[in-house]
Amino acid sequence: MFRTHTCGELNLQYAGQTVTLAGWVQRIRKMGGMTFVDLRDRYGITQLVFSDDANAELCEKANALGREYVVQATGLVSERTSKNANLSTGDIEILVNDFTILNSAKTPPFTIEDNTDGGDDLRMRYRYLDLRRNTVKKNLELRHQMAFETRKYLNDNGFLEIETPVLIGSTPEGARDFVVPSRMNPGQFYALPQSPQTFKQLLMVSGFDRYFQIVKCFRDEDLRADRQPEFTQIDCEMSFVEQEDVIQMFEGLSKHLFKSIKGIELGDLPRITWHDAMKYYGSDKPDTRFEMKFVEIDDIVKGYGFSVFDNAAYVGGICAKGAATYTRKQLDALTEFVKRPQIGAKGMVYARVEADGNVKSSVDKFYSQEVLQQVKAAFNAEPGDLILILSGDNANKTRKQLCELRLEMGSQLGLRPTDKYSCLWVVDFPLLEWDDETERFYAMHHPFTAPKPEDIPLLDTDPGKVRANAYDMVINGVEVGGGSIRIHDSALQQKMFAILGFTPERAQEQFGFLMNAFTYGAPPHGGLAYGLDRYVSLFAELDSIRDCIAFPKNNSGRDVMIDAPSFLEDSQLDELFLKTVAPK
Repeated sequence: MFRTHTCGELNLQYAGQTVTLAGWVQRIRKMGGMTFVDLRDRYGITQLVFSDDANAELCEKANALGREYVVQATGLVSERTSKNANLSTGDIEILVNDFTILNSAKTPPFTIEDNTDGGDDLRMRYRYLDLRRNTVKKNLELRHQMAFETRKYLNDNGFLEIETPVLIGSTPEGARDFVVPSRMNPGQFYALPQSPQTFKQLLMVSGFDRYFQIVKCFRDEDLRADRQPEFTQIDCEMSFVEQEDVIQMFEGLSKHLFKSIKGIELGDLPRITWHDAMKYYGSDKPDTRFEMKFVEIDDIVKGYGFSVFDNAAYVGGICAKGAATYTRKQLDALTEFVKRPQIGAKGMVYARVEADGNVKSSVDKFYSQEVLQQVKAAFNAEPGDLILILSGDNANKTRKQLCELRLEMGSQLGLRPTDKYSCLWVVDFPLLEWDDETERFYAMHHPFTAPKPEDIPLLDTDPGKVRANAYDMVINGVEVGGGSIRIHDSALQQKMFAILGFTPERAQEQFGFLMNAFTYGAPPHGGLAYGLDRYVSLFAELDSIRDCIAFPKNNSGRDVMIDAPSFLEDSQLDELFLKTVAPK
């Protein structure tokens, strides 16, 4: 055997036993006639000891080792005189009497340590080395645990794991598809699925009333910290359910994951309507680890000659508790923050509540103390608090700007710790959103989302007011999952397609298979999909999902390790009936 034990399991119970370990050399230390080698595998680190007195030849061999050499060592487990409380194996060491170099190694381009000296690009180029680091390894172990516990919970609740196709037809609605040319069907293309949406609905028609799949999905869209071109969903669907049934089932899954993985008991999750989320937080995924809700003050501050407020469609702000000590320099920095192009505010007004209760603001010349006291009362502000106000000619846009300011203040004041979790459901989304440029409605989620039953008549009279039977789970300001009750009536589905601008011919061409299936007895059904990558990154307290994915892409959508995407040979392009694209 290459090894009898791992490098993470030995302790004083094994003292006096002869064992064989195999792994990678983490570090080497020479002290007089002794050489100490830290041997690492997936399970931990064990110290190997070589002595000139015991075996000079072996000691000389150990002195020639380099970092990341792959070695096998046999020896006696012995109690360490200088113990290491930071290691699970820190009470013992191995007195080596036999030793084999299984493979030499070049010096790594960065240190294989928790705190490495490698930058992101370098670590991604040598990702197979980066994965040896304990911090990254732990993220993948966490991912495994979460997937395992998910399967356990869903299996215990009667769900079947069923695979759906990866090569499907393209649907122009939604994000951009990744397309795959078909050699056997010249000029035609498959698409990689953005979601198994239609297939899981077809499974409901087929009578598989509880389906799930931990599945790869693909979207060709611009990337950021919480997006990758390929990502993993915990995809689920249920038949004979209403919204409450789905919410209860998957709130239960979240409670199970928090309990089994983090040891945290979640209570019943609060719910907030989409309308209130936008009104009080400026976001449909509010971070509720801290309060700082928006307060609208149009009725208080208009009509006093300050044109910035008088001419605004929206005036609102936040109250930062205890932040009246902010200096002018800090306040100027906040003003520059909201004026950045990514946010787009024109400026910021501030007001401090002094120790005596009076309010000192940046617009004192326009407002009497009496009016400022009304502002103070609207915010429930107390001495020592800081009020920050934004205004604009577009209410929704200004709320989004205020959302960014709120999150920045939460971070500056230490109100967003990564080890604190605040979970909630956002419900009652609009079914449709209007686009002025194309002058048409788009589905806020997807075209198969059912309207609230009581709002169905509005589809004929005022589609913009129809609420969706949809729900999102939000944790710490991150949308980790979402779903809806689906349309299961073919006539209602056809009406939805018509509102979205589909001709009957186009609807039949793209989704006829689904509508035809509905005519054979589709049950009421609904579901939800969690983003596994995002969920794991929250549990791992990461800023990006990349470090909980084994082989991620960079911010340009490239795999710098294997240099993909890449150009194809002309012969390959010819087989696919595609024209050659010359490299730029």
